Amino acid sequence: MSIQPIGIFDSGVGGTSIWKAIHTLLPYEDTIYLADSFNAPYGQKEKEAIINLSIKNTEHLINKGCKLIVVACNTATTNAIDYLRNTYKLPFIGIEPAIKPAALQTKSNAIGILATKGTLSSALFSKTSGMFANNINVIEQVGEGIVELIENGKLQSDEMKGLLEIYLKPMIDAHIDYLVLGCTHYPYLISLLTELLPSHVKIIDSGEAVARQTKAILIKNNLLNTKARPSKNCFYTNGNPSIMQSLLDSEFVVEYLNF
Repeated sequence: MSIQPIGIFDSGVGGTSIWKAIHTLLPYEDTIYLADSFNAPYGQKEKEAIINLSIKNTEHLINKGCKLIVVACNTATTNAIDYLRNTYKLPFIGIEPAIKPAALQTKSNAIGILATKGTLSSALFSKTSGMFANNINVIEQVGEGIVELIENGKLQSDEMKGLLEIYLKPMIDAHIDYLVLGCTHYPYLISLLTELLPSHVKIIDSGEAVARQTKAILIKNNLLNTKARPSKNCFYTNGNPSIMQSLLDSEFVVEYLNF
């Protein structure tokens, strides 16, 4: 058993969607969440820059005593997780778009992927897509501008709705029946996406799968906290704390941290 915290980092507030899934499944685990909102979005950056930012976030969480790190960012996972796993001794959990379940379950033979440029252009995404979606019509869409709007508190804005209408139109025209969300910010758009998509289209994100994998790796490494007591959950951002606070229950406090 280990009472050390789980570390979670993202390019901003979006990874709190992953934190919520982990906290629901593992309520006794302490967590430390790091939002690098100052450098968001990662999706438009070069691979070397993404790796360097991931190193910075990782070392900050290691210095806070974390026993495992969840890279709650699709772009950081697809570009940096191999480097992190080869460099540091603690376990890492990564995130990538859930292409496999969508490709296996589609009836229309067409699926949509909404993700960042950094994820869609990565070698890991290409490999996964090639393994499971070779004979599927995959409509890829870079969600340019979405992360910036969320990070600026414009989640439900007319500007956001207008962007999504543009991005979803080619997918709707191609008769997709699954939409895969390839960025941890995007689950916060599910209500808006549901409003804009035909009712039969199913939306897939990675939150629950990541939570299950986190639990499995904790058990495998004898790191699971089995002590039933209230958990301590710390949230840090180098951006505007009120943006993240709006996505969390009032019992959780977001602190500004210059890192």
